[in-house]
Amino acid sequence: MKILFVHQAFPGQYVHQINALAKQHHHQIVGLGIHTPSRSVPKSVQYVRYKLNRGNSNEIHRWALDTESKAIRGEACATAACKLREKGFYPDLICGHAGWGETLFLKDVFPQSKLLTYQEFFYNQDGFDSGFDHEYSQPDSWESRARTRMKTVSQMASLQASDWCITPTNFQHSSFPAAWKQRISVIHDGIDVSNILQAPANKKLELDQGRVFTPDQQIITFVNRRVEPYRGCHTFIRAIPDIHQQNPQAEIVVVGSLKGVSYGRPCPEGEWVDHFMAEIKGCYDAKRLHFVGHLDYPSFLHLLRLSKAHVYLTYPFVLSWSLLEAMAAGCPIIGSRTAPVQEVIRDGKNGILVDFFSPKEVADAVNQVLREPGLSTELGRRAHLDIINHYSLQKCLPRHLALMELVAKQGLPLAPN
Repeated sequence: MKILFVHQAFPGQYVHQINALAKQHHHQIVGLGIHTPSRSVPKSVQYVRYKLNRGNSNEIHRWALDTESKAIRGEACATAACKLREKGFYPDLICGHAGWGETLFLKDVFPQSKLLTYQEFFYNQDGFDSGFDHEYSQPDSWESRARTRMKTVSQMASLQASDWCITPTNFQHSSFPAAWKQRISVIHDGIDVSNILQAPANKKLELDQGRVFTPDQQIITFVNRRVEPYRGCHTFIRAIPDIHQQNPQAEIVVVGSLKGVSYGRPCPEGEWVDHFMAEIKGCYDAKRLHFVGHLDYPSFLHLLRLSKAHVYLTYPFVLSWSLLEAMAAGCPIIGSRTAPVQEVIRDGKNGILVDFFSPKEVADAVNQVLREPGLSTELGRRAHLDIINHYSLQKCLPRHLALMELVAKQGLPLAPN
C-alpha cells in the first residue's frame, strides 16, 4: 500500500504502526507534519514538513478562533499534500490525527484515498469535562455552552470527511454523537511493556540539580504534561501536607511543565502550581517535594520503576498514556473515581479509586499503599497483567494493522472493532 501518515508531532500515535509496516518492505510510507519528528522512524519513511502561511486574524470572533486555527493548519497541510500529488504520490490510505485540523481537506486533495482519522474526544456541553470542576469551571451560561458547541465545528467536518475513525478508549468513544459512534473503532495505541520493563528497578536515578532517587526510598509519583487542574493538580497538591505527615520518609516527585496549560483555562494570575502551592505554604517538607519538569523517556520510565505509589487524577477527559505506563511498570495506582480511570482501574483489585476532589482520600490511599507492602505488590502485579492482557502493543498493534488494511480496501468495516 501507499500510506500517508499525518500528525503535527509526527510520528505521534503512529510510531508503532509505521515501524511495523516498514519492516514488511512492500509499502510506500510518507509522513506529513509541522515539527521535526518527535521520535526516530525507519529510513525508508519519507517525511515532509509543512509550514503555516498565516496566523489568526486580529478581528476573528473569539468563539471562532479554534475553528480558524484548524482551518489554517488544514490549508497548509493540504497545500503540502498537493505537492506530493504533483510528484505522483497518491495514497491508498491516509491515517491522520484530527485534533489540530490537519486532516480537514485531505479528501479534497485525494478524493479516491481512504481516510482513517484518529479521534481523541468530542466536546460536550454536559456530562464530561465541561462544568465538572465547579471550583475552576466557567459559570454555566448560554455563552459557555456556545463556546463548547463552536469547539466541535471542525470535529464535525473531520468526522464527515472520514471513511472511518479510531479512538483509544471506550470512554472517549462515548463522548461522540450517537450518529457517528458506529463509524469509530475502539483500539488503544498500545503500551510497549517490554521497553518499560527494561528500565532499571534496582538502580538509583540521577537527575539534574543533584537530585538522586534510590530503590529504597518511598517515592510517590504524579505526572502531568503540564501541572493543571484538568489533571487534578489542585487536589494532589492539597494532599501533600497530609501525605508528608502520615509518611515522614515519603519523597514526592512531580513530573511535568509548571508553565501554562494543555487543557482548560490558564491561571488568572501566574501559574496554577504557584497558586496551589501558596495554599499549603509552611505545611509540608520542602526537602521531600521535587518538581522535576519534563524528563526524557528513559528517565521517566526509570522513575516509574522506582515509584512505590503513582497518583493519577483527571476530569472526565482523554486518558493519559502515563497512567497505563505506570500500570505496566507495576506501580500501585491511586486514581480518581472518574469514568476514564474507572475503565482501567478496578477499586481494590488493580488500584485504589478516590474522590477526585478529596485531598484526604488521596493522602489516605497513598498511606495505605505505603504501609501495606503486600497490598502494594498485589495491586501493582494485577495492574501490570491487565496492561499485558488488554493494552499491550502485542495485543493492540495487530488490530491497528488489520483495521488499516480493511479501511484501505473496503472503506467501511461492517462493524466497529
